[in-house]
Amino acid sequence: MSTADFKGKTIKILLSGNTPDNAVYVGTSQCLTCHAAYSTQKKTLHGLGIKVLGKQSKLQDYSRFPNFDDGLNKLIAGRKFYFFGFDKSRGFDKYLISEKMPAASSSVSFAATFFKDTDGKLKFKTENMKDPSDAPRTYALEMTYGGGLYKQRYLYRSGQYLYPFVQFNTMGDESYADRARKPWRDYHADWLFDEATKKLADPPKKKSFEIDCASCHFTGYSLTPTVAGDFVAGAVNDLNGEADIDGDGIPNELNIGCEVCHGPGSEHVKAPKAKKASTIVSPRKLPPERASVICEQCHTRPQGNLKNDQPVSKENKMMPPGTSRNDFLVNFTTREDAAQTDFWPDKLHSRSHHQQGTDFIKSKKYRNGSHIMICTDCHDPHGIKDVKHQLRAEVRDAKNTLCTSCHKNNSDITAHTAAKVGMGHSDIRCVDCHSAKTMLTGAGFGKGLAKKDGKNYWMNDITSHIFDVPRKDNVGVKGVEPGRAMPIPYTNACGKCHNVDGL
Repeated sequence: MSTADFKGKTIKILLSGNTPDNAVYVGTSQCLTCHAAYSTQKKTLHGLGIKVLGKQSKLQDYSRFPNFDDGLNKLIAGRKFYFFGFDKSRGFDKYLISEKMPAASSSVSFAATFFKDTDGKLKFKTENMKDPSDAPRTYALEMTYGGGLYKQRYLYRSGQYLYPFVQFNTMGDESYADRARKPWRDYHADWLFDEATKKLADPPKKKSFEIDCASCHFTGYSLTPTVAGDFVAGAVNDLNGEADIDGDGIPNELNIGCEVCHGPGSEHVKAPKAKKASTIVSPRKLPPERASVICEQCHTRPQGNLKNDQPVSKENKMMPPGTSRNDFLVNFTTREDAAQTDFWPDKLHSRSHHQQGTDFIKSKKYRNGSHIMICTDCHDPHGIKDVKHQLRAEVRDAKNTLCTSCHKNNSDITAHTAAKVGMGHSDIRCVDCHSAKTMLTGAGFGKGLAKKDGKNYWMNDITSHIFDVPRKDNVGVKGVEPGRAMPIPYTNACGKCHNVDGL
């Protein structure tokens, strides 16, 4: 609306309620007793991220992802991995990983063998390949971490904590030379072997899943110091939850439930019907920046009080919904955004995953001249429709339905492409050009089309939320190796019909 549209009019604005200071978490099961229509949330990847081996909780429905445990099933069948070629300059994958003994066997540090033990548990045994006298160590796997889309990791217990180990890439291929794009990828095997002493090791307490990752997964996350100097991680008690993580005998909700976005619900449950709305957060009735920061707290890769990628306060608490972006940055972050190494050399487009919010608030779509958009304008957090990536409508149908619900003037793709590139294209979708896969979480979509120098652009798997069309010259940054440059859409979108060498 323009300012003239407001003149002489009364505009009614719906405001969100707020969770009272004394409100506590009650769990998604309690919410669904009244809001059963939103039980589809059980089918979303937000609700399915952490799964106990061999079972799903009553808060989880995997029917949309029949291949969720393909990687786990391979481990159950038995696998032995050799970890070799240690490179301390790399991040979480300092080792190459192979199911066969490498030709350069002297470079192998240790092996890990997955097996089903006599007690019925899936375990893995580490063996020192440098020193056979070093006693093997055995760990039990307890949970899977992801699996619905592009990767799955495995949580094992060491002492009182859980740790992630080994990444299965759903779309990986052994023929790919790129170590990150094979079916199996090292994930912090360096915690299990000390290259300085050439001895097997146990993972460090301060790198546990509960301390390093869980805040963006658990509902009602807490981290309480103990007298012994350790920590006990917690989540809201829910009888239908995944597992008892805090040791009080009651299962906890270990995935993203209703209260992550709506706030702790105890006072909402107790309030009379006329006052219920005022005791809970309704994100779509919040100002746009307060609505978006609910998602952005985990989708911008900030750092918090623990000096890792968990945006927690000094009390090790996550931001309650309804918080302003300014208060979030001041009280829940010590680093506001992702590190520079998590961006491509243009310093604009994200290259690491879960940075969609980082991209989005820089985009023209976010502040677009008509209104300030929020994540849920395009995404449905409740997953009511069976549309990929929890989108509200399809993006790849003949009508580009989701995009043209707002971009009505550009619904004629032939006319739009004629205006932009000088020739009309009919068999193309908006996302082919405007949703470049610049970020990587799994193996990506393989090799893009070859350049004339024989190198390939690797296709990644997470969409940039800047929604621009990265140009060919945007990756011509000095010092960037061809084939490692930012993925750009013309390699596949245009290359289906055109020879990309001439573009």
